[in-house]
Amino acid sequence: MKCPRVVGLLTIVAALGIPISLRAQAFGLNEIGSCAIARGFATTASPCRDASTIYWNAAAATSLPGWNVSLGAAVIALKGSFRQDTTHALFNADAPTKTIPNFFINYHSPSSKAAYGIGVYVPYGLTSQWSPDFPGRFEAQKASLATVYVQPNFAWQINDKWSIGGGPVWGHSTVELIQALDLSTQATAPGGPTFAQIGIAGGTQFGLARLKGSANGFGAQIAISGHPAQNFMVGARFLTPVTFKYDNADATFTETQTGLVLGAGLPTAGGVIPAGTPIDALVAPEFATGGPLVAQKVSTSITHPAQLQAGASYAGFANWLLEADYSWVGWKRFNVLPVQFQGPAANVASRNLIEDYNNSSAIRLGAEYTIPTDGWKLRAGLAGAASAAPPETVTPLLPEEDRAYFTVGAGIPFMHRYALDASYARVWTPGARGRIAERTSETQTAADLNTGVYTLSANIFAFTLRASF
Repeated sequence: MKCPRVVGLLTIVAALGIPISLRAQAFGLNEIGSCAIARGFATTASPCRDASTIYWNAAAATSLPGWNVSLGAAVIALKGSFRQDTTHALFNADAPTKTIPNFFINYHSPSSKAAYGIGVYVPYGLTSQWSPDFPGRFEAQKASLATVYVQPNFAWQINDKWSIGGGPVWGHSTVELIQALDLSTQATAPGGPTFAQIGIAGGTQFGLARLKGSANGFGAQIAISGHPAQNFMVGARFLTPVTFKYDNADATFTETQTGLVLGAGLPTAGGVIPAGTPIDALVAPEFATGGPLVAQKVSTSITHPAQLQAGASYAGFANWLLEADYSWVGWKRFNVLPVQFQGPAANVASRNLIEDYNNSSAIRLGAEYTIPTDGWKLRAGLAGAASAAPPETVTPLLPEEDRAYFTVGAGIPFMHRYALDASYARVWTPGARGRIAERTSETQTAADLNTGVYTLSANIFAFTLRASF
């Protein structure tokens, strides 16, 4: 027998599966360069003296003489949980530890006003994962994102006080979602009752949906760096939006055995299905050829938002550098997301997903002290960032919240041409109420949807080896 309303579930699967990249980006990765992390990401006015300035302020590349190479990685260990209102049960996230690499190279001849370089970095790339018994697994059991940017860079020294720089950005993004399918919401037959109406409990899993997709996008970054007065530096950078069109993403489905049987006869248009019939046999045709839960394609378009960061620094105290930055990300343009099936669900499940994100801001403070005797650099920073997700869009995909950072680190020079930077960052969140079910209407408020409290924290360790020639 068929369960035609199962196809409606594909709407949720697609709409939540592909956009996971954007939700993860609201917790976007700034962990690019150990020195920058240690300074609380406050590096726009006085970038670290390594090639990662291509990301943090492309114009300041003219301040690096000769060849400069930077190779690093950040190890990010996330910890999250959800406490349900009704049961008070605590469900811990099971996200794996991620290693995020970066590489930069820059060349500037002392006799030239131009500097040339290229950077490869990962601005977005986290995984959200929950245990199989998590009640929100029907929203998302696993969601993974990896976005790599490649940025060629050109900088020009205008005069002894100002420089400009920037270049094109090519991005490659991949996303993956695993989501459980709920039997209770599906119809037993065309025009018939739902499985919930014949006694199947809500949250009865009868399958898993897996989605994978990839896309390329193009943008640009521009920056300015200035030294307007003695001991003062200023800088700003702007990263344009980058659009990724996830065409031909793959959606696959596997059945989960429930072991349940009908407790009573089930009338249908073709007769009565007798009591004792396995329910797994009733839904199996949905996963077979001709059913809605077969391998098919899904497409959507996602725009990574614009970023703006500006700052000022002061170096008037002996051996000290102090900086304050402001960062803005234009998430507000992400309000709805169209999702289009290209298989059996094309005419039934294609729809727009409601997001209603807000623009987000961050304040970043950093300090660096240079030990005169050996050139070691000691660094520390504080940063605070506002959540991009409104209260009704805090979900298992990523429980986006306001967050604070405390960072420390050191730079150790050796063998004249080399240095090793190391840093540690602790990320705190105050917790946020959120939901574990889909928002289907703009009239639904956070009070209607949210059924528990999410918490999120992270420990970040980063190391960078840099060389100059």
